Amino acid sequence: MINSKGTVGPGGSAVPLTMVLAGLVLVGVIIVALTAPLEALLGENRYALEAALHGVSAGLFMIAATIGLFQGYRLVNGTIQHPGQLEFGSLMNAFLSFMTILFGNRIYIFYRAKGGPRTYFLEASPAVHKIFFEFKEFTALFTLPLAVAASFLFLFYREQVLRSRGLRTIAAFLLALTFCYLIVAFGLGAAITKLRAL
Repeated sequence: MINSKGTVGPGGSAVPLTMVLAGLVLVGVIIVALTAPLEALLGENRYALEAALHGVSAGLFMIAATIGLFQGYRLVNGTIQHPGQLEFGSLMNAFLSFMTILFGNRIYIFYRAKGGPRTYFLEASPAVHKIFFEFKEFTALFTLPLAVAASFLFLFYREQVLRSRGLRTIAAFLLALTFCYLIVAFGLGAAITKLRAL
């Protein structure tokens, strides 16, 4: 719960908020599992599970990175009162970045397979492969070190981040860059899926 000082939970703890989010996710999973056949959710493609996991992790990462961007704005303005507000979100950013990259690299194996989308794009439109996929793939990799660096600042320096204008600016810049790199990779990933699905 957000108290009158603008902190999350008692003393800035993110535990109550985390419990609510976990409960909502669990309810959503139960409803989907009971009402929708798995093959309808994933599709008939043999790489459907990997693609679904990549899509879900990327979607969750987009939410976390957007919250991180807002937290960066609050950091620059000096309106965050407790470092606990930053630690959980930054760790979630780093974790979701890692999971998105992990599943994305798994999909990349199928993308490069003989007869896969890469073969099609190299024959039909090499620019699509170079710009939409290769550029997207390497752009997305930048999110992980940026998110880890922001987490390190919040976990290692804690209150010093809130007191030092320089550290606040650096942390906000890292969060903003994480969001920017993600939005480019997310948009290009969505575009290439529309052009040629796995």
